[in-house]
Amino acid sequence: MGGMFKDILGSSESLFRDDVALDYSYQPKLIPYREKEQMYIVSCIKPLFQGRNGKNVFVHGQPGIGKTAACLHIKKEIEEETDDIVPIYINCWQKNTTHKIILDICEILDYKFVQNRRTEELFAVIRQLLNRKAAVFIFDEADRLEDIDLLYMIIEEIYKKSIVLITNRKGWLADLDERVKSRLTAEMLEFRPYSLAETRGILKQRMEYAFVPGVWDEEALELVSKKAFDAQDMRTGLYLLREAANMAEGKSSRKITVQHAQEALSKLGEFTSKGNDTLAADEQAILDLVKNSSGSKIGSLFELYQKQGGNLAYGSFRRRVDRLERDRFVCLEKTEGGAEGNTTIVKFNDAVKKLTEF
Repeated sequence: MGGMFKDILGSSESLFRDDVALDYSYQPKLIPYREKEQMYIVSCIKPLFQGRNGKNVFVHGQPGIGKTAACLHIKKEIEEETDDIVPIYINCWQKNTTHKIILDICEILDYKFVQNRRTEELFAVIRQLLNRKAAVFIFDEADRLEDIDLLYMIIEEIYKKSIVLITNRKGWLADLDERVKSRLTAEMLEFRPYSLAETRGILKQRMEYAFVPGVWDEEALELVSKKAFDAQDMRTGLYLLREAANMAEGKSSRKITVQHAQEALSKLGEFTSKGNDTLAADEQAILDLVKNSSGSKIGSLFELYQKQGGNLAYGSFRRRVDRLERDRFVCLEKTEGGAEGNTTIVKFNDAVKKLTEF
């Protein structure tokens, strides 16, 4: 009888070895296929190790292709290498105003006397602490900054620093205030999309960290790799690895098969539109609105948004829609002429639907 149950997973067993390795924020020891980009950023920071001012870098490329992971890896190496350079990482969709970011930097510097202190006072403290050493500022999702006053202050008042600006939107730098842009003189660094072979290699590396050896069927991994490559977003692949394994465990299978991978694909639309943790609450609300009213004029969407209790002004609403387009959640179609003049049609991006077809 034992042979009948040899392929059934016991209740105390698991296919997972370390599922943390499937988190997008997980930092493997090596970031494959980004060595060239990392070395470029390192070359801009290197003068700080020699007591000189560093260079600034504008890092751009579409979502989910390793920009943040590469920069966080460099941050970790700086922390391990020296105490004379302070690496500061700021997620700008979470902290998008000068005051919020300054509070975050105070926390990083372990300065606790922030209660009832004005922004200018706290920056004076930061300036004093950082000018004793050197600093690397990494602003992730930089295009989500509501104001750029802090960038100007850092450029003008921190003596030895490198500023790394990460964004999905290449044109954001060109739109910056001229007083900041002219002083920033940033090097431009594009992260190209991964090839299919690179996508497969990254997912295989994560698979080896995350799962018990030998549980993944090669054909299933290939299917996941191709769908992640089609999406041009590594988060898609990591999601599919986790979901396919959950499907297999739910059926007490010792092997993750093509069938499990296909079942995971059927949930991909839910992950993209509902489970994306890079969206702020107001952006998620607008995305849900677009999904339910795809093809509407932007003015009509705004009216519907207001009727549902939304409190953003039209200008802020429009900026959120533009961000959703840059991150490929929605598509904008501009029409000219007609009875109502120029207008913009907002459509939900159904690329995910195409990905789940097999």
